Amino acid sequence: MTPLDVHAALARIAPHIQRTPMLRSAPLDRLTGARVVIKPEVLQRTGSFKLRGAMNALLQLPPEVLEKGVVTYSSGNHGQAIACAAAALGMAAIIVMPADAPAIKRDSTAFWGAVIIQYDRATENREAIAQAVVAQTGAALIPPYEHPHVIAGQGTLALELAEDVAEAGLAMDALLVPTGGGGLIAGCALALESVSPGTELHSVEPEGWDDTARSLAAGTRQVNDGRGSKFCDALLTPTPGALTFSINQSRVTSGFAVSDDEVRAAQGFAARHLKLVVEPGGAVALAALMHRRVDTAGRVIGVVLSGGNADI
Repeated sequence: MTPLDVHAALARIAPHIQRTPMLRSAPLDRLTGARVVIKPEVLQRTGSFKLRGAMNALLQLPPEVLEKGVVTYSSGNHGQAIACAAAALGMAAIIVMPADAPAIKRDSTAFWGAVIIQYDRATENREAIAQAVVAQTGAALIPPYEHPHVIAGQGTLALELAEDVAEAGLAMDALLVPTGGGGLIAGCALALESVSPGTELHSVEPEGWDDTARSLAAGTRQVNDGRGSKFCDALLTPTPGALTFSINQSRVTSGFAVSDDEVRAAQGFAARHLKLVVEPGGAVALAALMHRRVDTAGRVIGVVLSGGNADI
């Protein structure tokens, strides 16, 4: 994959997505000593960045596949995005979703007309369930992150942010990105390689689920033991994807982990000062910024708020 894939994705999906704004916050600048630029994907259609990758992937399916529908597995946000994109293209969609997913994610997925198959995270394998559906129906499988078209679509948010930062007369020193399987940060890495190559890129994960951070440090893909808190439900992947890690290993500067309490503090800050609802997994990058995981003084720091689908 190359940066050209991300640029092509943006041109392809632009009519179907919301170009989310770049936000600034005087209280956040004062707290951190930085000039903070925020990409609020909580304002994206379906409430997260995931529609970008889903739409880019589905728009490239051949007609004979479109007729058979699409299937995926997701903790919620990718499932909603696939359901929304499929509805827009007149496709059937089947989403394999954990039974303990937040109700707002299940309800939104159902709203777009998708069929939901629930599973137990602890005892069942979501990939195996999805593969069985593919074998039965012939539907296209679009996984949450380990797919080049999904990765390219996710990276479009970084292209937009870099353009807005430049128009403001700034240069972004670092970008903090919530990270699960690594698709979003891989897309951002490819995007920034072409438009802002001097920007440091940092993954942010929940404590106990910091497989990307540990993998970057070790140079090989590491596995989580699965015993960490489930609070950040959108980021509970067991290990980085093979494709995503191959992109991130040489491009991502470092990775950070944040605690549940730090995430709650970030959610509260976003609600009070930004007037935004941010789900736990979507708030980890803001938590890392607020709790000084990265040097902030006098720098321009980008933060992705990746999703806002939290039960009230």
